Amino acid sequence: MSDAIDPEIAKRIVLLEEKFKNSGQDMLSYLDGLLYDQYITYWDYIRLDTLLSLQVPATHFPDEMIFIGYHQITELYFKLIIHEQLQIINKEDLTASYFQEKVLRINRYFQVLISSFEVMIRGMEREQFLKFRMSLLPASGFQSAQFRMIELYSTDLVNLTHPSVREEFHEDYAFAKAKSQQSHSPEKREELYQNIYWKKGGIDMKSGEKTLTLKQFEERYTPRFLRIASEVEKSNLYQRYLSLPESEQTDDLKNALRMLDQNANINWLLMHMGAAHRYLRKEGKAVQATGGTNWKTFLPPSFQKISFFPSLWTTEEHENWGKQWVDHHLNTK
Repeated sequence: MSDAIDPEIAKRIVLLEEKFKNSGQDMLSYLDGLLYDQYITYWDYIRLDTLLSLQVPATHFPDEMIFIGYHQITELYFKLIIHEQLQIINKEDLTASYFQEKVLRINRYFQVLISSFEVMIRGMEREQFLKFRMSLLPASGFQSAQFRMIELYSTDLVNLTHPSVREEFHEDYAFAKAKSQQSHSPEKREELYQNIYWKKGGIDMKSGEKTLTLKQFEERYTPRFLRIASEVEKSNLYQRYLSLPESEQTDDLKNALRMLDQNANINWLLMHMGAAHRYLRKEGKAVQATGGTNWKTFLPPSFQKISFFPSLWTTEEHENWGKQWVDHHLNTK
């Protein structure tokens, strides 16, 4: 029996030796580590036992397991979306092909979430939901910090302001650019953030005051949101697109970005509208969402008209932003 080392193995050993030498490490120590190491298993690699221990319902209603499980799945997909966004934001030599590939990945993640939302719309008994939701107060899906981060990584803060003040802020923003100001002051950034559209959804419908849901959310995440807005002011997805040479602003990239706008700011919200109509409407009246958020004025995309990439749409397209679905499904008061 020959003791000769396979040439391919010998080649790898030489490459490994060079790698460890260049990093100032002792290759023999690492080889000893391989001898003592155990083979990894699927359940250990994905931390399966830990993952499956995280679904802890607050009530005895069986359908709460569906509710908590689906929201955890959603947050994992949000994490993947942010993972792709950060690669675009941090890419030094950004090209249209690289940009497009990452945006297509993001769109696939959103499409999985959108197509799977039937789990929420039709997967729970309405009476169970209306009961176990009361044990969740003041927690609410409104408090998904990752989705807010997706918005901040996608576009300028001014594009996320409430539509009642957005035009005024856009005028200020255009004036600042004309003056060649490189970035917003912290005070201006704070003003924009205070007028971000989703804050209106955290106002109690009866008292007109901030809900505890919104107060908790602001206290926990405002510093982080403002830090992100500052960090990506010149490098969010929209700014990275605008900074590309015209030759790199390809039709395929534009279409991918337009689809991202539709997925995040129309289709995803409309699926939530479908769930809200099923579970939170009774005899023609709207029931408050969990945490007291005003879903009827907060969720419809035609009310907010949020677009990450506004220059990629016509005025008419903006005016009809999600309107067809809402006109068909949403009854007026």
